[in-house]
Amino acid sequence: MEITQNDHSYNPGDIVYVFYRNPHTQDVANVQAAAVVNHPDHPNELAIFLYETYYPLTNDMAVYQNEADALQVYEQYFGNV
Repeated sequence: MEITQNDHSYNPGDIVYVFYRNPHTQDVANVQAAAVVNHPDHPNELAIFLYETYYPLTNDMAVYQNEADALQVYEQYFGNV
């Protein structure tokens, strides 16, 4: 299974970077590394595995191939890192 987003294909085993909001403090967000995996409940779908949780990997999700790109966009939206 492969998904293409922003002209990049993702496969199980890829490490990507996403924005993650602290569930206990909603005004805190950071860039976090996560793994692309096969979704355990939906075998034909990919997911982001982050903090023991599976998030469906969709074209609506902001996913970055490297930390530098993620930090650059993070700074645009949230200010200095």
